[in-house]
Amino acid sequence: MKYVSAIVAILFSLSSIAQSADPRGLKVGDTAPLFTATDHTGKSFSLEVALKKGDVVLMFYRGQWCPYCNKQMSQMNDSLSLITGKGATVVAISPEIQENVVKTIEKTKASFPVISDVQMKIMKDYQVNFAVPQTTIDRYKNFGIDFNMANGENGANLPVPATYVIGKNGKIKYVFFNPDYRKRASVKEISSYL
Repeated sequence: MKYVSAIVAILFSLSSIAQSADPRGLKVGDTAPLFTATDHTGKSFSLEVALKKGDVVLMFYRGQWCPYCNKQMSQMNDSLSLITGKGATVVAISPEIQENVVKTIEKTKASFPVISDVQMKIMKDYQVNFAVPQTTIDRYKNFGIDFNMANGENGANLPVPATYVIGKNGKIKYVFFNPDYRKRASVKEISSYL
């Protein structure tokens, strides 16, 4: 298993900026698009309701097959008290089908809401979505990663693994947006904007 993980990590590093479109992401000061969706437990999550309680940390991740995403989700869960201790809520969004979201939860022990956005509505609203190039799709298939199996009708569409801190007023206070999916915001940095 470690051998397979090492191969996958090498594959990912060879195609670190393999995104065909130029997603822009939202900027600090933009109004965060509101959404309501069902999380991995079957509960409804409303951004509008969560913002009435405090700031919201919104994370976009690629999938349970991505070691960088799993590491970020695990780190967020391990340091969740740095966020929740300031009255904030964490929610993660993925293009994966519900079954694979559950696998992410099992791997990362995430105890915050995780939403399957297979129709990419939330990803599009936050301008983080892109179509994976065919050459990358083919390389990933050689390592057992099939986007149609992972994402269902969404297929080979992924988000830039962006992180937003949204203030109670609905305005974005912090953005981490980097097309190099190996780079992620640290929990410490995120918490400094709460």
